[in-house]
Amino acid sequence: MPPNDWELVQRTREGDRDAFRELVERYQRRVASLAVGMLRSREDALDVVQETFTKAYQHLDRFKGDSGFYTWLYRIAFNVCVDHQRREGKLANLRPESEESGDLGAPLGADGPLPDEPFQRLRSAEIGRRFEQAIRELTPDHRAVILLREVEGLSYEEISRVLECPKGTVMSRLHYARRQLQSRLRELL
Repeated sequence: MPPNDWELVQRTREGDRDAFRELVERYQRRVASLAVGMLRSREDALDVVQETFTKAYQHLDRFKGDSGFYTWLYRIAFNVCVDHQRREGKLANLRPESEESGDLGAPLGADGPLPDEPFQRLRSAEIGRRFEQAIRELTPDHRAVILLREVEGLSYEEISRVLECPKGTVMSRLHYARRQLQSRLRELL
């Protein structure tokens, strides 16, 4: 049975670098997914992932175990994303679509292979682009809530801890974000 996060944290605190490497391997993709969703740039997301794990390692003594390691790590990642946006002097939702952000793998909301018909493929690609654009147009707080809930599958309580805001605020932001997406994508639905 693989060790749990708390055991890996304890071993890392005792100087076991392999234990921290295991934590990185366990959560690297999820942190990258959050960063790409927030920043819409693979290059920026890779920087954020590296900085997130560096900060987590440097401040591991601050992790008390009151929440899960995953939640604590996501909070760091979210803060690093926000700091990155501030340093760059721009918000991700105001970035123009670029080659760098245009192909991030399957479009958000894609549910498997595209149909074979060229018209259907074009329509599916357009829906994916419009959906990604609608996500980019949300404020960073609303984008974070929708990504953490719908993409990462976190509970309201986990999102509340990650974003350090009350559960009611999470629910309100999620409701608003869903309404905004629905409004922007109405003609596609």
